[in-house]
Amino acid sequence: MPNPSIKNEEQYEALRDKGYSKEKSARIANTPNAGKKGGKAKPYEEWTKREIYQQAKNVGIEGRSKMNKGELIHALRNN
Repeated sequence: MPNPSIKNEEQYEALRDKGYSKEKSARIANTPNAGKKGGKAKPYEEWTKREIYQQAKNVGIEGRSKMNKGELIHALRNN
């Protein structure tokens, strides 16, 4: 049964199947670019630090305010 508060239900279910918590799955599936496929997003290295920080905030990375751009990228990729 679809959940109206989830922007990308398919992505949410895939994350749940991988063992992510309901909260983390919902957070990821509700990010602005949730579910965009095909490599259209540019790599994090081409993002501004502000864009990377906002993405880290969107997915709930803790301690992000003390991280530099490289640390934020690492945290996003290994979250």
